[in-house]
Amino acid sequence: MWGNANVRRSAMFRSAVFVVLLLGLSNAPAGDAIWLNVPQTGTKCVSEEIQSNVVVLADYVVVSEDHGHIPTISVKVTSPFGNTLHHKENVTHGQFAFTTQEAGNYLACFWSEGHYQGAGELSVNIDWKTGIAAKDWESVARKEKIEGVELELKKLEGAVEAIHENFLYLKDREAEMRITSENTNARVAWFSISSLGICIAVSGLQIWYLKRYFQKKKLI
Repeated sequence: MWGNANVRRSAMFRSAVFVVLLLGLSNAPAGDAIWLNVPQTGTKCVSEEIQSNVVVLADYVVVSEDHGHIPTISVKVTSPFGNTLHHKENVTHGQFAFTTQEAGNYLACFWSEGHYQGAGELSVNIDWKTGIAAKDWESVARKEKIEGVELELKKLEGAVEAIHENFLYLKDREAEMRITSENTNARVAWFSISSLGICIAVSGLQIWYLKRYFQKKKLI
């Protein structure tokens, strides 16, 4: 009996430790806050490689030491295929949200277009969230009527699903890269064989031409 009780206590303790670790992991920040220095002339961009069917949410704001006059910027977000997902001009802050339609690098570019007359560069703070970090968990909690540990476990379940999908995406990318590498190696091999064949053919023609030339000159 005492042995069974100890086993049960040990199992309960491990479960409690596991839940605490899960809560700690689920509370870890999943978004990326980026400080970007935008030059007075030119464009500064940030990009992130994202798979398809992923929610992206970002807030950006211009940070200036001169609180009386906050300079404005222009923003453009494009997909890997060049489609414009967000475009604003002469703004001091804003937000863009979309669900990715194709996998690849999504590009967010910022520029001042000469509107900023101060010294140095502009500072822009970008809070970029994707996937599980961009999900509205308050709405989920209200809809499913969950809270506390159950809500944290729900967050962790979403994080695990996101990690699993990311692994599948990386596996597919690795397979694509392997196929591309094999095709490239095959083409290089055929090119090498063709080059060798051409060299042999040209050498044979040179020998035949020289032999005929020397025969006409009666040197051989």
